[in-house]
Amino acid sequence: MSEDGDVNHIVESSSGKEVTTSEGSSDIEPYVGMEFESEEAAKVFYDAYATRLGFIMRVDAFRRSMRDGKVVWRRLVCNKEGFRKLRPRRSENRKPRAITREGCKAMIVVKKEKTGKWVVTRFVKEHNHPLVAIPSNGRRSVLLSQTPDEKDVKIRELTAELQRERKRSAAYQEQLYMVLREMEEHSNHLSRNIEDIVQSVRDIESKR
Repeated sequence: MSEDGDVNHIVESSSGKEVTTSEGSSDIEPYVGMEFESEEAAKVFYDAYATRLGFIMRVDAFRRSMRDGKVVWRRLVCNKEGFRKLRPRRSENRKPRAITREGCKAMIVVKKEKTGKWVVTRFVKEHNHPLVAIPSNGRRSVLLSQTPDEKDVKIRELTAELQRERKRSAAYQEQLYMVLREMEEHSNHLSRNIEDIVQSVRDIESKR
């Protein structure tokens, strides 16, 4: 880490030449064949590139390996990619949300090769909207944005918590069933005792 707090990242080009870039001072434009040491390095690079040009990066679609389930393909897009789905307004008094998606096609696609490196397989530079410079201290960091992977982790955590609660509920139900069964057996025992007492009283009265 440098003295001014920037983290340096090594980006290796297709020619094998290493180029040192930092999150805040990347002057390199993405290109097909560009290589990164990891998916995270690609995210950081494109996030820095987006900040320099004046748009916000969004972590978009991904694909997993059929062999081990790990992400091997990732698309990073402009946050104005796509169009917002039209939904009926619940209330006429509600203020309509601002339109933030304009069908922008700008993106890069990175793919993990057998060598372990992540390679840019597609790059779309053009935006269909004006670019606005964003202060580095005011932009949304890629590390703070929730990626689909992080959503998957959250879903797994919630699923595990749900399973624990179901097990706990089943244990409580079993305990309640045992208590009810003991109460029923005790009630039957009392009923038998009462029947014996009543029969004894009848026998005594019949002998008089």
